[in-house]
Amino acid sequence: MKKLFMMFSIKKILAALFLIGFTGNVLKAQISPPGLGDANTALWTAFGVRRQLDSLGKKQALSYIAVGRKSSPDNNNLLSKQAILVLNHEVYHSFAPHQQYSYALSYRRQPQYENSAPYEKESTEQEFRIYGRYAYTFDLGKKWKLKNTVRQEFRKFFAADFSKVEEDFQLRTRIKSQLTYNLSPKNNQKLALSAEALFSISHFNEPDPQWTSFGYREMRIAAYYIFNIPNTPFTVDVGYMNDLIRDSRSIHHGGVHYLAADLIWNIPYHKN
Repeated sequence: MKKLFMMFSIKKILAALFLIGFTGNVLKAQISPPGLGDANTALWTAFGVRRQLDSLGKKQALSYIAVGRKSSPDNNNLLSKQAILVLNHEVYHSFAPHQQYSYALSYRRQPQYENSAPYEKESTEQEFRIYGRYAYTFDLGKKWKLKNTVRQEFRKFFAADFSKVEEDFQLRTRIKSQLTYNLSPKNNQKLALSAEALFSISHFNEPDPQWTSFGYREMRIAAYYIFNIPNTPFTVDVGYMNDLIRDSRSIHHGGVHYLAADLIWNIPYHKN
């Protein structure tokens, strides 16, 4: 009953965020951690470069490199195992008041571990991902903003030598709401709370070629503190994320608990 209550409460929070109105300005989001699989704790760190692509500030690009580490299922050492390497490039366009779309390419390299102790590394899986995102942001007074996002992904998987793996490819839909509070204009300090639901359908190579059913897979809840480093072009995001993976071992003890930190270098527009 406790687990059902927790999941029901999370769904109510996400629904409430989406039912609030639609007006406002587009926000710059932090670099959110990816799912790192079943674990107790995880660490995500990223370095990104955000470039303004036009003089009006309507177009920008964000490129980043990131690494993740995670614990084994039987301990809480978030530095225990290498979890992922990510290279990502995304282009954003604020094409109308309050509205933004983006498109991206991503490469991910992720070790796979055995399911039983001592959880040794079994293989390495590569992922190539393309995705598109649409966002609508609105104001809730002078200090509050709410950004609603729908993101559609195509994920293709390979072994380290580019041979086939069990999961061939996946189509995934992500629905996210992020509520941001402007703490202070000094150093542009903000607090951001978000909830994201993930739904997917996969095609498998093994044991026989087949499709899974489309359905709910994960819920990711995050809280971030965002600020600019004084007298520099850098923004820092420090946060926590809880990843609730359906039918996982970790969901029975509250999900996977992430600590996350990003450093973003903001480069203004320069006319050639």
